[in-house]
Amino acid sequence: MTHTSPGAIAPDLALIEQLAHGAIAGLPGPYRAAATLVRLRIEDFAPDEILEALEIDDPFDLTGLYEGIPLTEKSITDQPMQPDVIWLFRRPILDEWLDRGDVSLQELVTHVLVHELAHHFGWSDEDIARIDPWWE
Repeated sequence: MTHTSPGAIAPDLALIEQLAHGAIAGLPGPYRAAATLVRLRIEDFAPDEILEALEIDDPFDLTGLYEGIPLTEKSITDQPMQPDVIWLFRRPILDEWLDRGDVSLQELVTHVLVHELAHHFGWSDEDIARIDPWWE
């Protein structure tokens, strides 16, 4: 069973961050080191300015986001303006986890993180499927 008892406290931001770091630690070697250079931000929901920019009305519709320039588009002559960031949004992740009811929270956090890392690394669907067997 993937859920806890009805009286349990919902997983907090620190647990989601811990699960995300665990997912990074589980990546294949060549990607693990590079993934540690991407900043992780864990928030309950996406900030309003992100939702507006993406034209998303319901904050529960966004579980994660990659902000940055994919490695496949970066040039050594580019001056980084800000670090690459992967945002994970706790409440939408928890909502999806409860709705699915058939995956662990670790599996879902890993899935969302890998999807966002795919934007950073420029992975194809086949690349993602090799790293995340749960890829749909």
